Amino acid sequence: MACTTDYIDFVCSQVEGVGVIRAKKMFGDWMIYIDEKPVILACDDICYVKMLPVISDMMTNAWTGFPYDGAKEHYILDIEHRDEAIKVIKALLPVIPYPKKRKK
Repeated sequence: MACTTDYIDFVCSQVEGVGVIRAKKMFGDWMIYIDEKPVILACDDICYVKMLPVISDMMTNAWTGFPYDGAKEHYILDIEHRDEAIKVIKALLPVIPYPKKRKK
């Protein structure tokens, strides 16, 4: 089951104020970009973030999961708790690279 647009709107509203937010539908699921960096992967109305060392202490009690078949394990971001989610995102932003530009 893909994410509903209502859920994507909710996720974007929860992270409002952190940076420029853009949601892009990809293969039936969604990528949430913040300041043009791919930060949140939303699949089946669940938010996932990469398991990076910079957030490991913040995510010790977080559930983990696989957003799609063949994906690496990710942390599940509790987007319902806005303050905690924003702390995680602010920690991720400096270490997540910009997407590579495609060659034409």
